[in-house]
Amino acid sequence: MPKSRPAAADEGAATPMMAQYLAIKEAHPDCLLFYRMGDFYELFFDDAEVAARALDITLTKRGRHQGEDIAMCGVPVHAAEGYLARLIRKGFRVAVCEQTEDPAEARRQRGGKAVVAREVVRLVTPGTLTEENLLDARANNFLAALARAEGGLGLAWLDISTGEFSTQAVAAEDLSGELARLGPSELLTAEPLLAAVDLEDWRDRLATLGPEQFDSEAGRRRLLALYEVATLDGFAAFSRAELAAAGGLIAYLERTQKGRLPQLKPPRQVSADAVLRIDAATRRNLELMQTLAGAREGSLLATVDRTLTGAGARLLAARLAEPLTEVGAIEGRLDMVQHFLEAPELRERLRGVLAGMPDIARALSRLGVGRGGPRDLAAIAEALRRAAGLRELLSKPALTPPPAGIVDAIEGLGQHGAEVAELARALAPELPLYARDGGFVAAGYRAELDEQRALRDESRRLIAALEAKYRQATGIDSLKVRHNQMLGYYLEVPARRGEALLSPPYNTEFAHRQSMANAMRFSTGELADLESRIAQAAGCALAVELEVFEVLCARMLARAEALAHAADAIAALDVAAANAELAAEARWCRPKLDVGTEFRIAGGRHPVVEAALAQRREGAFVANDCDLGPERRLWLLTGPNMAGKSTFLRQNALIVILAQAGCYVPATEARIGVVDRLFSRVGAADDLARGRSTFMVEMVEAAAILNQAGPRALVILDEIGRGTATYDGLSIAWAAVEHLALVNRCRALFATHYHELTALAAKLPTLAPHTMRVTEWRGEVVFLHEVTPGAADRSYGIQVARLAGLPATVIERAAEVLAALEKGETGAAAATRLADDLPLFAAARPKSAGAGPKAPAPLVEALVALHPDELSPREALEALYRLKGLAAED
Repeated sequence: MPKSRPAAADEGAATPMMAQYLAIKEAHPDCLLFYRMGDFYELFFDDAEVAARALDITLTKRGRHQGEDIAMCGVPVHAAEGYLARLIRKGFRVAVCEQTEDPAEARRQRGGKAVVAREVVRLVTPGTLTEENLLDARANNFLAALARAEGGLGLAWLDISTGEFSTQAVAAEDLSGELARLGPSELLTAEPLLAAVDLEDWRDRLATLGPEQFDSEAGRRRLLALYEVATLDGFAAFSRAELAAAGGLIAYLERTQKGRLPQLKPPRQVSADAVLRIDAATRRNLELMQTLAGAREGSLLATVDRTLTGAGARLLAARLAEPLTEVGAIEGRLDMVQHFLEAPELRERLRGVLAGMPDIARALSRLGVGRGGPRDLAAIAEALRRAAGLRELLSKPALTPPPAGIVDAIEGLGQHGAEVAELARALAPELPLYARDGGFVAAGYRAELDEQRALRDESRRLIAALEAKYRQATGIDSLKVRHNQMLGYYLEVPARRGEALLSPPYNTEFAHRQSMANAMRFSTGELADLESRIAQAAGCALAVELEVFEVLCARMLARAEALAHAADAIAALDVAAANAELAAEARWCRPKLDVGTEFRIAGGRHPVVEAALAQRREGAFVANDCDLGPERRLWLLTGPNMAGKSTFLRQNALIVILAQAGCYVPATEARIGVVDRLFSRVGAADDLARGRSTFMVEMVEAAAILNQAGPRALVILDEIGRGTATYDGLSIAWAAVEHLALVNRCRALFATHYHELTALAAKLPTLAPHTMRVTEWRGEVVFLHEVTPGAADRSYGIQVARLAGLPATVIERAAEVLAALEKGETGAAAATRLADDLPLFAAARPKSAGAGPKAPAPLVEALVALHPDELSPREALEALYRLKGLAAED
């Protein structure tokens, strides 16, 4: 982060304003400083140069300091949020410095050259955003902290825009997976911890704080003060590392929000055993939240998301990122989906109410940190009004009683009639974005406000009457009463007519204020008096409105817990109804889960690929079964590339995630013993930042799987060992299969091109060889995308290469070499023999001296000599017989 060039020691030569700027900048060296000057936020020195490049705005100069020009750029206050958004997306932090007193008041109290008092009112960072236009409505924006205490690691995270707050004790080997699950926008930690854990993947989002900010005892005290409780036992038995991380978060919020903390829910402790653990590589390979290219479109989330509210979309994403392992909790979610699936009319009406539902949580959060406006109050009122409609709809008698989850949601929606009625009475139909703009309180809500507005409006009518009076008195029909920020109210007349007002008798009443090329401006005592009355009335009216706003905000914040329950209920109902809508639309089934190790999928499909095929109208997806029961828990899958091995592997992993997230799944039947850890190594790339080749990345990921997978895990491995020499790769794959079967004893799908591995079936009773069905038709390979028992007899690599468009000469030569190798011709001698003849380059070889062109055959000569257009039918028939005779001679 840039720092201004001058140090505090140079301030003696600075102007008073620049001295003020430098002092504020010194206190916030890691931030770009938005320094308020009138209607602009200005940036100076290095900040200006950096911001001008990042925002593509003009860099100018303003005066000199210490013998150097002062670089400067600025953004309008009214458009500042857009520029802030661009800076935050590029990883900058911004300190917003506001004027804290009126400039006129400063001059009156301290003289004409007084510097207006300013102070930083907020630090804007990627993890502390609340503004609607800076956030993705359908995604959480987590601020996370990592701390260490008593030899253990603690992770805490919160979303300031919704109030969600969680902690977790985490093992070092699971840290990357947990961070990948959260995807925090900003990660806080202490400098000493950087040497102990690998945070390389998060360096662009990392902010380091002093170790004292992560003291566990200080963290405990911060939590006690925040929730105004005497003990934390009512929340959870937090580890010291969790307290340290949570305390670091609160300390950071106190600093960035300048003491005005958001409304945070009580901290939720996440147990590692309560959720399906998925490491970072697996999340990336399975493209859960985004594709390998970084796009949301094409991911699992984008494919299954049918939610209608921002809160519902965030909840669905959280469930897919954090599937459960407790069968009862999963069944509770599935019961809700089934209830809406079996009641399509109820589902349709409920989704009609949810469509366009405002976001209670984010509106309430903005009010809590003082960045909300009248529209946030209106959003809460509208959401609560619709919540009442949901409650009424779901409470109607039905043939099928609602499951416990829906009963809980009905209760969570609550009763908010008084708040809805109060806000409806208080708010005007048309609302400004900011309370400071006024005009948002409805007429009739406060008598005092109505009186001030009447006085203000009456004064404006008096202005019009005064304008008419002066026109008549001066005879200048073009005279107008105007207003600006510099002069206030004034009279404006054309320049040629204004000269008369400078002379008697007018000059005693009309005071000259300003001359311009085409006009002259004047004021009068009567106009000044009226201006004062108007300003006083408008100021009084705005003061009353701001008081009303504060009272309404306080009332909503006093109900924060009840409103949060309503927001959670709305999200849960949205997700359940959305999953039911998807199940009905795509013919998905309800999975059956238990605590065993069964894994039987009938008619399983890949949700993303199936949706893509349907969108492109390229035919139906070929469904496949998968049975990894105790007697056949390890499938060895062979078959050529493009036959569908990777798709089959991934679809079974995605079915597990969907099922344990509480969703229906793309299959005709699914019976799954709950999986506690999911590993997927499908595809790999190098990691140049860490100096790792593709093969090294593959081995690191495989090592994590073989070291961590237990009997309740599901492992998916594709082409282990392909990145090295053939025999080395085969040996690694062979040993890995044995380890999975005999040591890990987990459910696994192992795809390979090493057909030799099928021999392990005789040694390992739980290994079941399967293959992708392929057929050949007229020399072309046809992929059937079906999984069947058995092993592939060949890889069809050359046929796939032909489909990919390799030159025909390459294909032909590859076939020759393959034929030789298949005959057992291996080793140095065979390589030498093959290298002796290089037909691939035959066309480029010079012809031998004396070798002439080959004479054409008689048949060819006769054929070339024919001119079909000149032949009669009889001559053509005779020519055909002649050619046939020549062909017989050849």
